[in-house]
Amino acid sequence: MSESRNLLSGKRRYLLGLILFLFISLICVAFSITGGDDFYTARREVLLRKIGDELLTQSGDNKSRVLPVKKIAENEYQIRFENELTFQPDSLVNTTRRLLAKDPLASDYVVNVLNCGNSSVAYGYAIANNKKDDIVACRGRVQPKGCYMVNIKFKPTGINTAKNIYVLGSLSFLAFVGFIFFRSGKPRSAAPGAQNPGMLTLGSVLFDAKNRQLTINGKTIDLTGTETRLLLIFALSPNETIERSRLQKEIWEDEGVIVGRSLDMFISKLRKKLEPDPNINIVVIRGKGYKLEISA
Repeated sequence: MSESRNLLSGKRRYLLGLILFLFISLICVAFSITGGDDFYTARREVLLRKIGDELLTQSGDNKSRVLPVKKIAENEYQIRFENELTFQPDSLVNTTRRLLAKDPLASDYVVNVLNCGNSSVAYGYAIANNKKDDIVACRGRVQPKGCYMVNIKFKPTGINTAKNIYVLGSLSFLAFVGFIFFRSGKPRSAAPGAQNPGMLTLGSVLFDAKNRQLTINGKTIDLTGTETRLLLIFALSPNETIERSRLQKEIWEDEGVIVGRSLDMFISKLRKKLEPDPNINIVVIRGKGYKLEISA
């Protein structure tokens, strides 16, 4: 029994170590992916500033500044300008398409040009990886000079999707390993020989749990595995009431199915095998369970 406990303890320590290792690895990789995400974000913001710079140049402004690009939401950015400008939709579409082609993670995006005063949309369009899905209108119309902000929203792809898939997949695998760990650490009904490798004396009855046998008046009676487990529970608590639910749980829990009448059937079989000794009997305690009564 000691060796069995040591083996189980060693297994639990091993699985706990494995879970901790996987957890630490997940954190490290997540930080690594976040670092890569920061790089692509910084590179994308440079491209967006370049878009703003070309818009100002196309508007005839070579002096005023493009204000710092603002990240207003996940995968959404805003280009702002120091002064008013005008723009042609065709030039804006071509400029964004040409420059964002250098961003491997910007295959699909939506562009909205907003009026600074009320954030109403002055012009907008959508670009898709598949060109036939592009939505571009109002080409050839020059927009009046005014204060504009350009919002560009990117479809979540590339590193964000990869990060989400990796994290979700890793967490699922970690949960699976955790399930195995806790399942392996769950107390299971030990083999009768492990609980009591010797003989138990029940009145004049000798109960050999290891070999699944009863000896009554010199006669040997064989027991089944279930009968042995059931009698062992009674033998370890003689003259004490054992709840029915406990017997069902300890005998049938690991088999996954508990049939209510199965307990009654095995109790009946045990009674018949114990009949040669009138001083020992399994009695029903109504509303509670059963008791192994051993008379002096």
